[in-house]
Amino acid sequence: MIKQVICINWGTRYGPPFINRLYAMVARNITPPFSFTCFCDDPTGIRPEVDTQPLPELPIEVPKTKRGKWPKARLWGPELGPLTGNVLFIDLDVVITGSLDDLFSYGDPDQVILSRNAAKPFERIGQTSCFRFPVGKLVPLYEKFCANPLDVAEEYVFEQRFVSQCAPGGMDLFPRGWVQHFRYQCLPTWPLNWFRAAPKPRNGRVVIFPGGVHPQTAISGGWVGREGISLREHIANVADRPVEEGSAFRYLRHYTKPTAWVADAWRE
Repeated sequence: MIKQVICINWGTRYGPPFINRLYAMVARNITPPFSFTCFCDDPTGIRPEVDTQPLPELPIEVPKTKRGKWPKARLWGPELGPLTGNVLFIDLDVVITGSLDDLFSYGDPDQVILSRNAAKPFERIGQTSCFRFPVGKLVPLYEKFCANPLDVAEEYVFEQRFVSQCAPGGMDLFPRGWVQHFRYQCLPTWPLNWFRAAPKPRNGRVVIFPGGVHPQTAISGGWVGREGISLREHIANVADRPVEEGSAFRYLRHYTKPTAWVADAWRE
């Protein structure tokens, strides 16, 4: 069986460096045979090993909301280029730290399987930074979203909540620890994060970086918008903190030490 990995790219926020880096991480952490497909609006600069396919059509304008990333709805249609069967979707800004093989063999092959959502521990909602689904399985979601895109986006806020609650036949979650949230599960609790770098997850396969800290930030230390800043500078700047940081306490908690294992993994 060919293990099928997919990703999606639109606009200029990520682009070829992220796509090429993700391919390289996948190739180092998967047992062949496998395929790697990127659905994108511009294939320029993407390495030849990647099968580039046009963005799947979406017959509506994606609603612009303050929260949530609904362009991923393009993946829910009846077709995904030439692919059939199960695919493993991975966001472009993740770090792969272990074998992906078990993510293809785990659970019911006909079920939608999401990563656990560390940000919502008391709500049964998965995380779609890394999730597996059979091509065409999410067509009912595609049709419901296309019929009333703004209503769906406002009701569910995040597309992963929509997938979690409305996936045909329900959804399953990958075992605890396989996919970890860097900020919530890897970064030491304040004030230990001032003095200790985040340890590499044991038995982890994928580390995701939603909100606040990106792989680049983890490598250089600091926080988004102030990458590479020293702890001394971080503390000294509390009075001049960005408005969006809110309270001084919240600002002071937002700091990381440079994380060597992220640099080792997040490369071509």
